[in-house]
Amino acid sequence: MRPERGRISQVFGHNGRMADASRRMLALLSLLQDGGGWSGEELAERLGVSRRTLRRDVDRLRSLGYPVHTRPGPGGHYRLAAGTALPPLLLDDEEAIAVAVGVRLAARTSAIADVDDSAATRALRKLEQVLPARLRPRVAAAHEGTEIAPDPGAQVPAGLLADLGGAVRRHERVRFTYRDRDGADTRRRAEPYRQVLLRRRWYLLAWDTERADWRSFRLDRVSGLVRTGQYFTPRELPAESAADYLAAAFRARRHRAVLTLHAPAEQVADRLRAQDGVLEPLTDGACRLTAWVDSFEWLATVVLTLGVDFDITEPDAFRSYCARLRERLDRAVG
Repeated sequence: MRPERGRISQVFGHNGRMADASRRMLALLSLLQDGGGWSGEELAERLGVSRRTLRRDVDRLRSLGYPVHTRPGPGGHYRLAAGTALPPLLLDDEEAIAVAVGVRLAARTSAIADVDDSAATRALRKLEQVLPARLRPRVAAAHEGTEIAPDPGAQVPAGLLADLGGAVRRHERVRFTYRDRDGADTRRRAEPYRQVLLRRRWYLLAWDTERADWRSFRLDRVSGLVRTGQYFTPRELPAESAADYLAAAFRARRHRAVLTLHAPAEQVADRLRAQDGVLEPLTDGACRLTAWVDSFEWLATVVLTLGVDFDITEPDAFRSYCARLRERLDRAVG
């Protein structure tokens, strides 16, 4: 069973039985734009017309350049194929609100550079121009009732994402300059596998042809990308997905630390983020925090701001760091 759909939210039509051919054809186009196949019986029932009228409307759409494909016989259907031009996009009420809110979020929080004042903002202005009056208060309420915190994640140019995406899709080798964390530049050659947005940063997972191994590259450190026109057969990734591979690789490069916090887990859970570690309640009213961290400085800051006593189970390196931190604090207050 197909779900019930709301009213078409473009300026072309309104709810209710379509009284003339133009409105009826727009309603038909809106249904076909779902991308699936519709039987003639389903479409005729949704439009409130006869099968003969439906066939005439389909012919009119074809005459306007819309590629409506028909499959006759049992299990037959009508389907709108991909065309060479962008047709008018018709949305029902809930779709229009979802798109407007989604585009606003993209403009405010995007990890893609140049989006704030260009593509997303222009798209939002165009959409708001054609929203029916009945929907504008609902969209405005969603915008005004939502506050979006600044996203500190590093942004990358939209053109870089598009070029790399094309190379990934066509299995095309690339060359680029990569700046490491120390600021040194190296020229890399790679077979791109996937672009991944992880922990508010864009990464490229690729096979580094000179190092003969999988490597991840932060895209905000990539410059001078060149698509070589040389194609390759994709290698099998040793993981379920690129995101899984990157998450495991990041964890393997991190320090594992285990702490006993002298407070119930529910007391400190609200002060920790999911990425800060895993909490396990213990029987004596304490809890265990297991964390994988890039630096002991960050871990010390997190546990000190929890406001509870704690013991360090492992590693010894973190215990030594805390001892040096205590000496520094003693000097500061002495």
